[in-house]
Amino acid sequence: MPQILYDAHPSLLRTRPFGTLLILLLMLGGILVAVVGDQVIAPELRSQIQLDGRTLQMIGLGVFAFATLQLLIWWVATLSDHLQITPSEILWTHGLLSKQYTEINMASVRTVRVTQTLFQRLMNAGDITIYTSGDKPELVVRGLPDPNQIRELIKGQPASAG
Repeated sequence: MPQILYDAHPSLLRTRPFGTLLILLLMLGGILVAVVGDQVIAPELRSQIQLDGRTLQMIGLGVFAFATLQLLIWWVATLSDHLQITPSEILWTHGLLSKQYTEINMASVRTVRVTQTLFQRLMNAGDITIYTSGDKPELVVRGLPDPNQIRELIKGQPASAG
């Protein structure tokens, strides 16, 4: 079995930092509305919009369920992607039930591009683009931890490895 130099899934928080924070706030807000929403709304406002406690509870639980489902979808999506680097090849696996494999021989890698936003730099994450031949990238992976380490591992391998 070849030596594994790098093995990781994209991080949910690193891939969708603001979306994850928003979803967590929606989950918290949904629970708060479901539990104490009836006491928070002023009685005159409640009579104007004609919401009883049971309806407000259902709205809060609906918001919580929607946010939880969205977070679960994003989490499964990050688990379905996997990058593995060995001295001779790069293996990108995508998919949960049906799988797509992309294998790139290290000797054929021409360019490795790391792109990081300010927030990704703070989180030590980034997007990796790998070019082999031509102008179109062979592989684009978003939200990987330690992207500069990935670039160094790929560019540091001898061209004759394979």
